Amino acid sequence: MKVERIDHLVLTVNDVEATCDFYRDVLGMEVETVSVRKKALRFGSQRIDLRPKGREFFATAHLTIPGTIDICFVVTESIEQVKSELESKNITIEGVVQRSGGTGKIHSVYFRDPDQNLIEVCSYA
Repeated sequence: MKVERIDHLVLTVNDVEATCDFYRDVLGMEVETVSVRKKALRFGSQRIDLRPKGREFFATAHLTIPGTIDICFVVTESIEQVKSELESKNITIEGVVQRSGGTGKIHSVYFRDPDQNLIEVCSYA
């Protein structure tokens, strides 16, 4: 077996609407209504399914607690542009660093979503 790519991730959240608002308004993701009870965040060919806390079912991680993910999103803009945009949206920035990414050197900015998940936005530029 050889893994080709990630199809989707599942994020357990306290408030689906607040999460949708944050990821749409701050990161420009599309909010997708998958079904009457299910929403997802779409960007490019990727998707993050949203699971409200308390609606877990048999096929879930051992611990499903809001605020337990660290995730990094790649953008094409410079990290200075990202930082400026986040500040204009009153997002508290926890750090700006240069480090090694999946395919080379990246510049990253860190902040939190409504559930306190650590969000990293990085640029290879």
